[in-house]
Amino acid sequence: MHKSEAYGGSHRAWVWRDSADPLQLTLEDIDIPTLTSHEVLVRNAVIALNPVDWKVLTPGLVNWQPGHVPGVDGSGTVIAVGDKVPQSWLGQRVAYHQSLNKPGSFAQYTPVEQRALMRIPDALDFATAASFPCPGLTAWLALEKLPPRQNAPLLISGAGGAVGHYLVQLAVARGFSVTAMCNPRHWDRLRAMGVSHCMAGPLADGAALPGHAVDHFYALIDSVDEDHAARLAPTLQANGHLVSVQGRLENWPNAPFGRTLSLHEVALGALHEFGYDAAWRRLTDRGEQMLRELASQRLTPLTTVIEDFSGLAQLLERLRDRQFSGKPLIQISEASL
Repeated sequence: MHKSEAYGGSHRAWVWRDSADPLQLTLEDIDIPTLTSHEVLVRNAVIALNPVDWKVLTPGLVNWQPGHVPGVDGSGTVIAVGDKVPQSWLGQRVAYHQSLNKPGSFAQYTPVEQRALMRIPDALDFATAASFPCPGLTAWLALEKLPPRQNAPLLISGAGGAVGHYLVQLAVARGFSVTAMCNPRHWDRLRAMGVSHCMAGPLADGAALPGHAVDHFYALIDSVDEDHAARLAPTLQANGHLVSVQGRLENWPNAPFGRTLSLHEVALGALHEFGYDAAWRRLTDRGEQMLRELASQRLTPLTTVIEDFSGLAQLLERLRDRQFSGKPLIQISEASL
């Protein structure tokens, strides 16, 4: 292993103790993980919190043992590299999305596979970079499911959220005519990013679709849940595409040889488990391009809520209970350790 700076054998980390309650995470001193030959060690500067971070705390959802460090998104500096990682990575400022099955970002240090790293442009701060990986890369993967078609009508359901924030910008840039379904409080922001039309949503239980939306859209990307995606299926034209970000449709939403829809699901975890190096390079290359676009203000970043490392569990609980708006971030400072 090659190192760019000295560090001790232990670090501060938030640890899972077999409870679904974020407030049951404990801040502990634990050993810094040993690197494999293809990993780097990132000294975290900022940690981003995502809905998946509280969802997976439920025992049994992921094959965790008590003592696991959660967290998927972070940004920081590479301070050590494994034997098969080029030493040129030492000292690089990076953002990453970590596998749920490996020690996570809720810590001072996180071991990350080299192939999952994205270099941060000098002009971009750690906070904006940390806020990007999960929602930004998910949005890109969702759009990659759709064959491009200029001016094709695209419905983005849940457009007011973090994934929707990037979906709207990427879809407009690709030439889709975007309709956003979300709470009206988001409409002005989304229209400023190029949305053509807005619809109130998500649909209330039992609510009917607006008549003008039936059989209207070339594609639908839903980030609410699988039931909501299925209920929106009648908005699609024949041979349309339904992309589900939150939850997988258990049943086909139309009769055989009816609308002849194509169904798609999106999850970054698929690459962690089944991805190969070329697929990772394609993802991280696009991620680095989007980070450059954030640095040059060609992409609009998420608004953020930043708390200290010592308040991570409380902020994760507030995220679960939807007690604020904005992307929750955790700043690691010496005073918090």
